Amino acid sequence: MNRYDFIAIEGVIGVGKTSLARLLSERHNARLVLEQFEENPFLPHFYEDRERYAFQTQLAFLASRFKQQEVLRNRDLFQEMVISDYLFEKDRIFARLNLSGDEMALYDSIYGIMNSIAAKADLVVFIQSTVDRLMQNIKARGRPYEKEISRVYIEELNDAYNHFFHHYTRSPLLIVNASEVDFVRDESHLKYIEDEIFLQPLRSNTTHIIPR
Repeated sequence: MNRYDFIAIEGVIGVGKTSLARLLSERHNARLVLEQFEENPFLPHFYEDRERYAFQTQLAFLASRFKQQEVLRNRDLFQEMVISDYLFEKDRIFARLNLSGDEMALYDSIYGIMNSIAAKADLVVFIQSTVDRLMQNIKARGRPYEKEISRVYIEELNDAYNHFFHHYTRSPLLIVNASEVDFVRDESHLKYIEDEIFLQPLRSNTTHIIPR
């Protein structure tokens, strides 16, 4: 079995990144670091009025994600591996989608300082899915504030994620096409992804897989 010290699971809202991070951390006795999205007081307002609340929402997320970098940089002796359900660099995906002008310029000046000292993942797992599947998953989990999420926004976000990771080179990248995969309920799907992460040679570039 190979050994990554820090694995980041990424993907669009509703793709299952938190579920996969939880499952893998339990199976490998890893420290789990989750994005604290429920603590962002602006998020429900953002889904109701993107233009009005985008800047406040973005800065709140940026501050929260940066605060967690200390945890990611300091490993526990009894849990050497860290698995997170987000990558710090992804913060800018949302910023570019929702901010413009002076707000984007101010955000970039703050983000640039923070990103320079953010923890670097040893492996990034990017879960891809279709917009139809993402909308189904969002509806199924029934979070009250997510009922205002529009299909148009998820389409924009999905395109932005795909563009970002198409050009991503900072860490080795494993892209998992999960459009027809259920790694939460189907043990064989989870095992396939798990084996690709932990039983293959340590990755040094980008790899695409489609679980069968």
